[in-house]
Amino acid sequence: MADPSPASSSRATVLVVDDESSVAKLCVTILKQGGFDTLSTDGSSEALKICKEHPGKIDLLLTDLVLPPPAFQLASSSNEYPHVHGHDLALRAMHLREGLRILMMSGNPEKELANYGIKRGSFPFIQKPLDVDTFLQTVRNVLQAPPPTLTEDASKAAGGDVEWFD
Repeated sequence: MADPSPASSSRATVLVVDDESSVAKLCVTILKQGGFDTLSTDGSSEALKICKEHPGKIDLLLTDLVLPPPAFQLASSSNEYPHVHGHDLALRAMHLREGLRILMMSGNPEKELANYGIKRGSFPFIQKPLDVDTFLQTVRNVLQAPPPTLTEDASKAAGGDVEWFD
C-alpha cells in the first residue's frame, strides 16, 4: 500500500527529540510557525513510548543523534522503551510507526556519525545551529520523500538483545 505524502495532508505532525531543552523548544517554535503540529520530548525512552501510544499520526521523527541516557543503563528486550542514541531511536521508531520519516540533527555530524559507526546517508541530516529557512525546507523535503525502509541489517541492529552505554 502506498503511503501518501504527509506534506499534502492538512498538517504534518513532527515528533521532536533533543536532550537540550532550548534546542527542542526552538525546533517546536519554528515548526509551529511553519504550519506543523508538534510533539516533543527530551529523550529516546519517552519518544519510543509516544511512537507506540500516541493515538494520532506522527509523520516525522526529528531527533538529535546524541541522546545521552540519564545514567548508565543496560537496554534489553525486556525494556520496551530503552534510552538509545538518535540513530537507534530512528530504527526502533520505524518498527513502531509504518511510513515514519526521519530527520537527524547534530552539531558535529561527521564526528558523531563516525563515533557511532553510522554511514553517512542512512537518514537525512541537518546540522545545528539551525538556519530557519534551511530547516523548514529540509523538513518539507523529507516529508515529501518516500519513507525510509528498514534493511535486514538495520532491523537486527534496532532489535538487538543487549546494548551497553557509558
